[in-house]
Amino acid sequence: MLRTPADGTRLRILAWLGEPDTAGRGLTADDVAARLGVPRTAALAHLRLLTSLGLLRLTGQDDDPRYHRDEIRLAEVTQLFEKGW
Repeated sequence: MLRTPADGTRLRILAWLGEPDTAGRGLTADDVAARLGVPRTAALAHLRLLTSLGLLRLTGQDDDPRYHRDEIRLAEVTQLFEKGW
């Protein structure tokens, strides 16, 4: 699921959220849409999938949700792949 679509959009979102300047504040769907040059609905689809996989968590209020990486879950998934899962 992370490698689809082939252009690596979800991996880029995860990488961007790991950068020091964005890790603390998180990103909105509008931030992601602007950075990727895609419609907000496309950005939301990627963010919702990553959230449903447990790789992102939401903070903020309903009118301004922000997405953050879940570092614990990412470490767990990384460990699974390193073991050859």
